[in-house]
Amino acid sequence: MDAMQKEMKVRGNVPAGHTLYLDCQSGIAGDMLVAALLDAGADEAAMRRALASLPVGGFEIAVTRVKKAGIDCCDFAVLLDAAHENHDHDMAYLHGSAYAAHEHEHEHEHEHEHEHEHEHEHEHEHEHEHEHEHEHAGHHHHHHEHRGPADIARIIDATDMTEGARALAHKTFDILAAAEAKAHAVPLDKVHFHEVGAIDSIVDIVAASVLLDSLHIARAIVPVLVDGHGTIRCQHGIIPVPAPATLNVCTARGLPLRQADVEGELVTPTGAALVAALDPAFTLPERYLVRTVGIGAGKRTYERPSLLRALLIDELPGDAPAARPSADMTPAQVVKLECDIDDSTSEVLAYAAEALREAGAREVHWLPIFTKKGRPAYQLQVIASPEDVERLELIIFRETSTIGIRRVAMDRTVLARGLERVETPWGEVTLKRVTLPDGTERCAPEYDECAAIARAAQVPLQQVMDAARAAALGK
Repeated sequence: MDAMQKEMKVRGNVPAGHTLYLDCQSGIAGDMLVAALLDAGADEAAMRRALASLPVGGFEIAVTRVKKAGIDCCDFAVLLDAAHENHDHDMAYLHGSAYAAHEHEHEHEHEHEHEHEHEHEHEHEHEHEHEHEHEHAGHHHHHHEHRGPADIARIIDATDMTEGARALAHKTFDILAAAEAKAHAVPLDKVHFHEVGAIDSIVDIVAASVLLDSLHIARAIVPVLVDGHGTIRCQHGIIPVPAPATLNVCTARGLPLRQADVEGELVTPTGAALVAALDPAFTLPERYLVRTVGIGAGKRTYERPSLLRALLIDELPGDAPAARPSADMTPAQVVKLECDIDDSTSEVLAYAAEALREAGAREVHWLPIFTKKGRPAYQLQVIASPEDVERLELIIFRETSTIGIRRVAMDRTVLARGLERVETPWGEVTLKRVTLPDGTERCAPEYDECAAIARAAQVPLQQVMDAARAAALGK
């Protein structure tokens, strides 16, 4: 993840009005969507509150980082207890137990090549791909809870979430219920959610609904759902891919499909239902500005990396110049880390500050202080985005002598801003344009670029900066 993308992450404080674009080239499942939304800056704290309030037990969640084809992704996993875990393997669902044994051997042959990814895959080897795996429970040897639409509705109503999130969760399950009723030719009130009503799918749908609601998006765009081919094993036998419930969702809600040359299920019924619940448009604007990108990992291993991208974008008019997103597009909430150091050399302090800046700290300050017994010392203050806190704390512990770090969450008021290029008599300069609450604007040229031009052209720095401001006013 580059520095600009990291700076644009806004965990729990994504500005309203953006469009959510879901890039489903590798399919979509509930856990993939949850992970992508978390990575894009949705409100993880709200999600955790909602899941903690669910009137069902037998699960924990884990939010971690994994790599897919070398790409850093967020992973969301529902960890079930022994009474609810299905202990099945994905390849056994898709191709039978003989294939699963061969695939397991194949994975071990290449475990050094994909060490990081497979550590995570093996850690969750019991496959929490959630949405459709529950349907694949035909060879389970223990009881799975079956829930009807009324049971699901009661669970959603008892969960601590906003009314917007609750409505989205209800809508998703309603879409699924209609799809399952059609697939099994039973009345809607007779549908039993042996798969989508399982605990991990309830968790996925509630989590995704809370996160989507927290983004306050203006609209969603999903150009196409890309699914695989072949067959899949379910409670009722072997069925083709796309699964009947998935096809029914797409048929009823008019979602476009495309088949990939991948043997296996890429789009799960719950993934399709969550997309349908967003009532998405199918066409991207001709030009758009990407504000932030989230990448969510799937649990299955196919020829095509199992990942989903969620992009927050702003549509641009066809004839409007695009202002570059600013590296200063900061979260409305930051975290201040601080500690006192009284036993390190200036070289050590300087090295620690440099390491923190390189790792993505927004600001690093050393303040002279007096500690106990009147000893002169320095206080380290690091301003960090919430998602970077844990990583930066590790650097502080590693590079300084401190044994404790104070942590304070801080709300900020930030102005809308953007970067653009302007022409001066000596070359182009990057300029930051800031919009105040009353709609007025002010501009500031980037110092480093202006200083480099001033040295090269042997002209006063202020003259270069004045020329950049004048060019901005003329745009």
